[in-house]
Amino acid sequence: MRILIIEDDKNLNRQLQEACVDAGYVVDVAFDGEEGHFLGDTEPYDVVVLDIGLPDKDGLTILEEWRRDGRDMPVLMLTARDRWSDKVSGIDAGADDYVTKPFHIEEVLARLRALIRRSAGLSTSVIECGPVSLDTRTSKVSCEGRHIKLTSHEFRLLSYLMHHQEKVISRTELTEHLYDQDFDKDSNTVEVFVGRIRKKLDVNCIETVRGLGYRLLAPSSDNAE
Repeated sequence: MRILIIEDDKNLNRQLQEACVDAGYVVDVAFDGEEGHFLGDTEPYDVVVLDIGLPDKDGLTILEEWRRDGRDMPVLMLTARDRWSDKVSGIDAGADDYVTKPFHIEEVLARLRALIRRSAGLSTSVIECGPVSLDTRTSKVSCEGRHIKLTSHEFRLLSYLMHHQEKVISRTELTEHLYDQDFDKDSNTVEVFVGRIRKKLDVNCIETVRGLGYRLLAPSSDNAE
C-alpha cells in the first residue's frame, strides 16, 4: 500500500514517514502544498495524510481541487486547529477522516488502516481469502494455520491483492502501489514476487490472467498457476 504524507513540519513529517514505513507502507512525502498537490494529482495513492496549514497552498484548497478533478483516494486531514467549524470545512471539502494535533502516531496508523479497509469494502482488520489470512494491524500472514514469513515487498504485494481480491490487477497497477515515485516502473520484479508468494503459501490462490495481470481467488481446482 502506498501513502502520501503532506506536512510542512519536517520533524512531524519524518515521524509519520518512519511510522508508516515500519508499518509496511510505501511512503512519499511533500513539505508544501504545491508539491503535495502535484504528487496527489499525478501518482496513485491508497491514502493521503494532508495537513491543513501548508505553505504555498493550504490543505483545504488542495483537497477541493482533487475532488473536483475526480481524485477519490481516502484523505486523513491533520490540523493544529480544534474548532469544530474547521473540522466541518475539512469534511465538506472531501476529507474522509480528521485528526487534531497533537496526536499519538498509533492513532494515525489505526485511522489509516481503517480508511484503506473501508475503501476496499472490508469491515475488519483481518482479511481472509480461503485458507489465507492477513492481519493488517500486526502485518502477519498465515495459511492453513501456518505462519508465513514474507519480505516487505512480498507482504505489500499480497496485501494489495487481498484488499482487491477477485479483481484483475495489472502488473503496472501493482508496481505503482508497491514502490515510491522514484522507482523504475518498468521493472518486472512483480512476477518474481508473485512466484515467491505462491511458493510460500503453497496453495493455488493467485491466478494469472494472461495479458492482463493477476487475480486473488479462494483456492479451487480451476485456478491457473
